[in-house]
Amino acid sequence: MLSDDTYIARRLQLLGEWDAALAALGHDAEPELRAEIAVDRWFFRMEGHEEAEKAVAALDPASPTAHLLTARLAYSRLLFRRDPRPDDRAVAEAGYRAAADSGDEKQRAWAEYHWAVLLDNIDEDPAGALPRYETALKIATKTGDGYFESYIIRHLAPHKEPTERIAMLRRSLHLRAALGARPQTIAAQALLADNLPEGDPERAELLRTFRPGAEELRIGWLLSEG
Repeated sequence: MLSDDTYIARRLQLLGEWDAALAALGHDAEPELRAEIAVDRWFFRMEGHEEAEKAVAALDPASPTAHLLTARLAYSRLLFRRDPRPDDRAVAEAGYRAAADSGDEKQRAWAEYHWAVLLDNIDEDPAGALPRYETALKIATKTGDGYFESYIIRHLAPHKEPTERIAMLRRSLHLRAALGARPQTIAAQALLADNLPEGDPERAELLRTFRPGAEELRIGWLLSEG
């Protein structure tokens, strides 16, 4: 059973209230969750990188969570071009490989997904990425994890024909909205809008809807795109 503080922190994380989530945990509680929330805050806001790195460094370096979060930080520096380090590409792949070999199916699936995103967005290697997306998607659907599925199909969608692409982006949006995952829902609204044609009323409505939310939560990469 989750402690009250852990439950509250998880709910606040889902709402994009990362500062409040970290405060709810306190400094010494749930180090893995603290590191995960700090990395999420950095990824969405592009703020607090040093705190995120310190939180990850406080974990057992051999743990799957430490491998995965270390890799995510390296990937994000490359993606956002925020002080990337010469070894970030190698660090990201090594971390995902280690997390994928952890023996835990769900951890392996998340590692496969993140590894696919690295290949897709940094290496521009869809042939390498697609099998890893599909592996992750099989596990997400088998376990009924709609939150995880929403991430995978968001990245699979650009590789599909237009009709299937839009359907997948809509499903990703609906899954996130149903789960109350606010920052992810806002990101899904923005991506769906970007894939709809100019003049489409749905596109115009999505643009009107996501921007205030992105400003309120300070989602850095959505605001920089606007």
